[in-house]
Amino acid sequence: MTNSLLIGAIADDLTGATDLALMLARNGMKTVQVIGVPTEGTSFGDAEAVVIALKSRTIAADDAVAMSLASAMALQAAGAEQFIFKYCSTFDSTAAGNIGPVAEALMDFLDVPIAIACPAFPAAGRSIYQGHLFVGSALLSDSPMRDHPLTPMRDANLVRVLQAQTSARVGLIPLDIVSAGPASINALLGKAQQAGFRLMIADAVRDADLRVLGSALAGARLVTGGSGIAMGLPENFRQQGRIGAEPVPERMAAPKGKPVILAGSCSTATRGQVQAAIDAGRPALRIVPADVASGVQSVADVANWVLKHTSTKPVLVYSSDEPDAVLAVQEKLGREEAGLLVEQLLANLAVILRDNGFTRFVVAGGETSGAVVAALGVQALQIGPEIAPGVPWTRSIGEPDLALALKSGNFGAPDFFLTAWDLLDD
Repeated sequence: MTNSLLIGAIADDLTGATDLALMLARNGMKTVQVIGVPTEGTSFGDAEAVVIALKSRTIAADDAVAMSLASAMALQAAGAEQFIFKYCSTFDSTAAGNIGPVAEALMDFLDVPIAIACPAFPAAGRSIYQGHLFVGSALLSDSPMRDHPLTPMRDANLVRVLQAQTSARVGLIPLDIVSAGPASINALLGKAQQAGFRLMIADAVRDADLRVLGSALAGARLVTGGSGIAMGLPENFRQQGRIGAEPVPERMAAPKGKPVILAGSCSTATRGQVQAAIDAGRPALRIVPADVASGVQSVADVANWVLKHTSTKPVLVYSSDEPDAVLAVQEKLGREEAGLLVEQLLANLAVILRDNGFTRFVVAGGETSGAVVAALGVQALQIGPEIAPGVPWTRSIGEPDLALALKSGNFGAPDFFLTAWDLLDD
């Protein structure tokens, strides 16, 4: 029997995995998203691409490496031919990792001498020029990401950022080489490898650049980057006659049940979406970490509020706050503790709501989405229609039967919480 699994991907958070799965599905691959490291003997069916969603972005680097290698082993055992290590389009990381350590470990495991690193996603406003990452028209270091509560990004020079995380020598594929085409890219990669480079930041400012990079990487065993880097990879297999075209549906059937929005992200985009929902008259309850820590605000209290205010339209539970307020909470409770308090409350809340007839969830924030999906017991997802660039509706495979929109904090228009539901059918 011919092996169907062509691309095996490892993503460092849940919303990023969903973003990548959407990219592969939109470009014609039968794609399945799996939650967590697969158990031994896991079958991926007839999937042509499998995306494993980990919660490894902000954990200890050694733990992130171990989870990523275990996932790579499972994908290799299933016959994957090309591997993707997916991280955020804003390169969310610290000086200790985890992008560099995981990339280097995967290169060693797969016996890859050199690999590219390209988080560019022009459709979401992320572009790379001369190795510098831009968010819209601003350098990463001048964007709201400089105040991210877990991974503040205060250097836009990705060569420098990545070099601080790895012993591998980091170089650059500049835009003029990318624009010159696949042959020029591969020629530079060959020279860079001979010169001792192992990881190469690749410039990209348009979708066309990502497709050129995809063509150049037809034979690459490992590719690292944001979801955008996968844009051109399926076409390589299509030209070989190994995949057809699996269009992403424009609408999705959803299980009957009540809707809710859970927002744990404090990003600028999510804060705007929270405000838009409040301005539109949606019932909204704010989670206050200090009150959760003191016991003043409990998950039972929040669940009772949701049940009391629920109608046919979704209510909103959110912890989103301004950067200064988030910093004050972190200083009082500890950075990790503050985040975990909110994640755990929202995860426990999701379980109570599921048991009370809620089947449709919009969840904002990568860490929050990971905690919620794990608590709900979801093991795999099928990809549905695109709500916004990088954010699809998904439906769980198996039990529990749920419709889930898992949104990176930075993604989506201001009306995202209001319009996402328009793509669901009963």
